[in-house]
Amino acid sequence: MSIPLLEYKPSSQNQRVPGYEVPNEDTPRIYRLEDSPTESEIKELIWAGYRQIFSEHENLKFHRQKHLESQLKNRTINVRDFIRGLAKSEAFRRLVVETNSNYRIVEISLKRILGRASYNKNEEIAWSIVIATKGFSGFVDDLVDSEEYQTNFGDNTIPYQRRRYKDRPFNLVTPRYGDYWRDKQETERYKWGDINNFLDMAKSIDIKTVSYTPVSTANITIPDTTRNEKPQGIPVSINPSASFPVR
Repeated sequence: MSIPLLEYKPSSQNQRVPGYEVPNEDTPRIYRLEDSPTESEIKELIWAGYRQIFSEHENLKFHRQKHLESQLKNRTINVRDFIRGLAKSEAFRRLVVETNSNYRIVEISLKRILGRASYNKNEEIAWSIVIATKGFSGFVDDLVDSEEYQTNFGDNTIPYQRRRYKDRPFNLVTPRYGDYWRDKQETERYKWGDINNFLDMAKSIDIKTVSYTPVSTANITIPDTTRNEKPQGIPVSINPSASFPVR
């Protein structure tokens, strides 16, 4: 039996109040399935979904979920199920879920699926309990099937950052893993010879001193290499104009 979602108080974030900004380059482009009748437009919508969920500037070929793409192109599934499938994919699990704590998974998932940051620490704790009881798959279902998701994106709209007042886009301020995972990876990389082990390596070196032997040039006999005899035989030259035989 799963524990019900703990109560938390929403804070006043930008996405909770109407916006009156003049549209500019920071205004997110909204991708809807009903606005994508052509093949090129549906490809742009699919790419927008990858960019929103994976938040990678370069979508690698082995990250693609071709079965989900095919179903969306054929209108077998809607955009909401496409987003659900991307978030539950093995690629997302490997890139995000396995490299973060539950709290950070909540932070990233709220930004990428609901298009907003977490309200406070209490919300992160509440959703992390959902992950612990229902698993990550159940957590994704609760987000995608939530009233908040349906109200803001419905069935056919790619999620987007709903409001941005001062901060940079989420994909620039929230990388797929945190500092502690990066530091852990770096620590495990340190092997013999790396700078982290330099002092230990230097102390373990067995230095053998070389005994100095003075050498006096007066004791060195230089052999005499001068020739006293004259060369024998017929002189040979490579010059064709010479008077003696040519080689």
